[in-house]
Order: sequence, then C-alpha cells, then structure tokens
Amino acid sequence: MNDMHLIALPRLRAAIRLVMQGFGSADAEIEAVATNLIDANLTGHDSHGIGMLPRYADAFLEGSLQPNAQVSTVLDGGAMLRLAGNAGFGQVIGAQAMALGIERARSSGSCIVALGNSHHLGRIGAWAEQVAAAGLVSMHFVNVIAHARVAPYGGADARFGTNPFCAGVPLTGREPVILDFATSVIAQGKTRVAMNKGEQVEPGCLIDDAGRPSTDPRYAVVPPLGALLTFGAHKGYGLALMCELLGGALAAGMTQRDRDDSKHRVLNGMFSVIIDPAALGDRAGFENEALAFIDWVKASPPRDGFGPVCVAGEPERASRARRTAEGVPVDATSWREILEAAVKLGADPAKVHAAAGLT
Repeated sequence: MNDMHLIALPRLRAAIRLVMQGFGSADAEIEAVATNLIDANLTGHDSHGIGMLPRYADAFLEGSLQPNAQVSTVLDGGAMLRLAGNAGFGQVIGAQAMALGIERARSSGSCIVALGNSHHLGRIGAWAEQVAAAGLVSMHFVNVIAHARVAPYGGADARFGTNPFCAGVPLTGREPVILDFATSVIAQGKTRVAMNKGEQVEPGCLIDDAGRPSTDPRYAVVPPLGALLTFGAHKGYGLALMCELLGGALAAGMTQRDRDDSKHRVLNGMFSVIIDPAALGDRAGFENEALAFIDWVKASPPRDGFGPVCVAGEPERASRARRTAEGVPVDATSWREILEAAVKLGADPAKVHAAAGLT
C-alpha cells in the first residue's frame, strides 16, 4: 500500500491554486479548475480530481490545452446550439456550455447542446448538477479523444475511451438524482489511482496486452497497454458506442479512431439534452410521482452485507460531507506527480507542498 496524505480542504485549495498559476490562467479560471478538480475528490471520484493535473500539464506543454479559452458558438438554432470548446479547460468550457443551454431551455422549454473540442470535461456529474440547480432535467453523452483505453465487447484491444453517460433530475425540496458513470467497468483514472496506491483492481475490469484477464492496473496506465472492459458486457459496449456516435460524431464531429498514443491531451465531445419539466405541463405531478417512486425504492429492506438502499448522487454527497470535515486523502505517488507537474509549469513545488500543510 502506498502512503497516504490527509490534506485539510482549505490547504488543498491553496496548494492546487499555486499549481494552476503555472498554466498562466486568469484568476477566474484558476478558481474554476481548482474547485472542480477538488470537488471530484470530495465526492469520492479521485480519478477525476487533482491527480489529473500532471496530465493537464503535459497536454499544456505540448500545446494541446489552451488556457483562458472560452466557449464559442458555431451554430445557433434557438433551442439547438453547436458549440466549440477551443481546447480550453473543460472545467470552464463545460460550465459556459451548460449556462447557455440552461438559458435556452428556460425560454424554449428544451435545448440540445452539441459541444466539441473541449479539453477534459472532468466529472460529468458536475454539469448535471449545474443544470439541476436551475430546476432542469438533463442527459449527457460524452466521447473521449485520448489514448484508447476500452475494448469493444469480445475485442482483445482498446478501440475507444471510457465514454461516460450522465443524467440529472431536480426535485423540489430534495437533493437531485445525479447518475454519472463511465461505460467501462471502472473509469480509467481509477486504474491510475490503484496503480499509484500499489493496489490491484477487481477481476473482470481489464485485460492485458495479449487480451488475457488481469487485475494489474498498469495495463490501463503504462505500456504495454491492455484494455478496460465495458460494464454489463454488450450492454455497456452498446452505450459506449452511442456516446461515441452522439458525443463524438454528432456533437463534436470527431471520434476516437486511431492508435496514436503520442499525445497527452484529453478532448471531449458532449451531446446534452436539457429539458424544463414545467414545459411538459405538470411539474408538480412529475415531482410527486418521482418522489413517491424514490421513497418506494428506498424502503426496500437491505440485503445482508449491504447498507440502506440509496439512489444516484447520495454516495457522492456523503463522501463530500465526510471529506470536507476530515480532509482529502491523496496517495503519496499522486502527490509526488503533482509536485513534478508544478516544476514543469514553473511553480515552486516546495511552496505547493508547504501550502498543503505537508512537511
């Protein structure tokens, strides 16, 4: 097991802001990216948290990530928007794209947002949460242009990314239901976290470079690469395919179809559907039915070895509360990689380390 640091939230925010300064980002971008990455850690999704910074640094240095870029409108069809992310930080581009979609959905009842060429959009649940906070329902299909990491069902090598799907449903007086998952059994970032911690992954998650089952996370992180598997066999594969066709071909005009592993960039396309429930007629009726169903489902008695039944979004909120109070765990290898990224960016790693309260 790798050593773990437990970093208090205010100190972690200060440290990550120092690293972000190395990108030459404006203050608002520094705050947006740092907040989004740390929030992923808070929700328990370390795969999409501050451990992404070394990858971002390499992408920036190769010219594939453009700091201070803004979203731009390619096509304005009223309730249909085609947007370009201009290879900007996805934490900024995603928020801007959703803000535009929210505005149109409020005026038109719904909006389709086709976003292309954004750098890594991070935890997609953040964008469903943004839409839900505006009282709107959303669905998101996302493709990934990076090193191929996931094998098609029955295939022996990687042909596409972890292609996440996400949906959010707001409920007045309750926290929203936020479903957010990679179409691979586990997110690729979780294999990086496992490798850095010196842990194995569960059986059935990946194959090695010869197409054989393996529990060694290195086969999804460093050459010779194997591949992650899709969840639910052909079902996860089918959904991953749809994410590539909708988030990639339709929204971004760009799909994963080469084996070039030389680039560090992580580009996303996202096809989002945003709906105002009130525009369909009876928001109160919708919410009453939704709440009644959720209460019915959660009343199921737990099986042996399980806690109370929960719904999507609740584990993340529980993790956020716990880590906000207790601190954010960061394994020593990931932290070392973040300090090395700080050096590449021209930031002082000693100051970053000290800001985190570490000696």
